Amino acid sequence: MTLSRPKLLLLLTFIMSLVFAVWQALLNNFVVEAASFTGKEIGMLQSLREVPGFLAFTAVLVLLVVKEQRFALFSLLLMCAGVAATGWFPTVIGLYATTVLMSIGFHYFETCNQSLTLQWLPKEQAPQFLGQSLAYKSAGALLGYGSIWLLMTALGLDYLWVYTLIGSAGMLMVIALWWRIPLFEQTQMQQKKLILRKRYSLYYLLTFLSGARRQIFMVFAAFMMVEKFGYSVSEITALFLINYVFNLLFAKKIGALIGKFGERRALTIEYVGLIIVFISYALVEHPVAAAALYVIDHLFFALAIAIKTYFQKIADSEEIAATASVSFTINHIAAVVIPALLGLVWLQSPAMVFYVGAAIAVCSLMAALSLPRVAAPGLETRWGPLFAK
Repeated sequence: MTLSRPKLLLLLTFIMSLVFAVWQALLNNFVVEAASFTGKEIGMLQSLREVPGFLAFTAVLVLLVVKEQRFALFSLLLMCAGVAATGWFPTVIGLYATTVLMSIGFHYFETCNQSLTLQWLPKEQAPQFLGQSLAYKSAGALLGYGSIWLLMTALGLDYLWVYTLIGSAGMLMVIALWWRIPLFEQTQMQQKKLILRKRYSLYYLLTFLSGARRQIFMVFAAFMMVEKFGYSVSEITALFLINYVFNLLFAKKIGALIGKFGERRALTIEYVGLIIVFISYALVEHPVAAAALYVIDHLFFALAIAIKTYFQKIADSEEIAATASVSFTINHIAAVVIPALLGLVWLQSPAMVFYVGAAIAVCSLMAALSLPRVAAPGLETRWGPLFAK
């Protein structure tokens, strides 16, 4: 089978999204119905899920002995195995264990995928390709949601068999790619050690804040739909469908616009919008209004690819893999703490959780305003090489 580097990345993204979307869409209903989760348990589960992301810096050590392309494939295979096992352990401890297994594969794959994308794609093509990648991700998720409808609604299968069938299908697709796709030569030898650069400080800050904001959306916005407004599996799936249809139709165009107008403008629009959305989450009392906010919130995710393209412009090419693994760890510092901590806050005041999200969005906006109009090595901020020394 002849396949280009970009096409391989797109196919892997499609498989990841297909399998992960099923895990995510069923999760809140499954844990409530099977293990009687409250905000405390879901917060702990999501914190445990992010621990492998916090340890993503160890990817550099694995790359000492394993080629990055092979490591990406193995990681995706492990993620699919974790999803396939989820339905077989419907207890608090069982769900914690299968979630960690799935998460190890997911986070190592995402680390490698980001690294390979920035290595293999020219800088002028990266924004549009990252938008195209979001479209493939959306297509995979849409197929996953369609599979949920077919298996649960049309065929009447329960959670156990949906998780098993979709996870196993993902494993088979990864094995097929592993078997048929040759190992591509590296275009640039990568540093095989941990790297922290002062001149990447603004990128690290944006990455950290992005991880904190994303957790509030993924954990508590979705959980609010089930706990506060009583949304069913089919209704939650419908919200996801709306979100991913938008990405499928417009993500590639958004990527192209980021390439044209620049990262600072894109991120400014994203964070101003998020401040409004999080405050609205705290005040919303109607289920339809909450659903609208959930969709609007998700729309801003496409703009977040500007953080990656900003890094590609300022980074030394041989440091991309090492920095990608470190940035994933930075992204998950807040992600490990926030779900468990805010899970306890949720028990007292769900609105306060979303006010915290608004405060994080304000900090993100301040950081985004420090981006230069055109980023480059030595011009990492609009103030010049502020962090270079």
